[in-house]
Amino acid sequence: MSEHASELAKRIVARFGDRVAAVHERLGQVTVEVTPASLLEVARALRDEREFCFEQLVDLCGVDYASYGFSEWEGSDEASSGGFSRGVEGAGPGRFRFGEVHFAGIARRFASVVHLLSIATNRRLRLRSFAPDDELPVIPSLTAVWPGANWFEREAFDLFGIVYEGHPDLRRILTDYGFVGHPFRKDFPLIGNVEVRYDPEKGRVVYEPVSIEPRVLVPRVVREDSRYLQSRAEQEASEGR
Repeated sequence: MSEHASELAKRIVARFGDRVAAVHERLGQVTVEVTPASLLEVARALRDEREFCFEQLVDLCGVDYASYGFSEWEGSDEASSGGFSRGVEGAGPGRFRFGEVHFAGIARRFASVVHLLSIATNRRLRLRSFAPDDELPVIPSLTAVWPGANWFEREAFDLFGIVYEGHPDLRRILTDYGFVGHPFRKDFPLIGNVEVRYDPEKGRVVYEPVSIEPRVLVPRVVREDSRYLQSRAEQEASEGR
């Protein structure tokens, strides 16, 4: 842990105690995990107290940890002589209409992650809070602390289905009004649930079942690189082959 990150982590642990569930450092940046019950209190202190002074919310996003650590790749030890075979069986979550979700030991699925910046101290901090209920993920809204969180939280609600309690206007911001589901969830089908087109006879946009066939595209041909053909021919000629 870098010196500045280590110092910041120690200050946060000393200040908030058991209100901080965990503190991690990676690549010189500190991540603080806070329970939803303590999120607003910790957020206000991080903003207002002079030793922290994280006055700016840079970003907020949702995270779905379902299938975290799971990969469709066969590693070099498992792959055959024919090469790698990513997704040949379509084993990934959401690959087809009802993709299997692997939890890989993850106890909590949805989290809200906030990236903070202190202009006064030139430090950054990541604040993460897990929703206690996977069926209805609810996390307190930070709009009362950092008003700029408003549209970010709407985006996380739209794409991940995370409900931000106390948000002044929580509604979809990217998908259509009648959109069903949350497209960034790991179990959302990659081909979608419906397709949209404009019907000139009806004079409006219509929704229809997806007509494309789900498939996995795997390159099966290794083409020679023409840049090396001449040099190879010259080398073989010099060796008398």
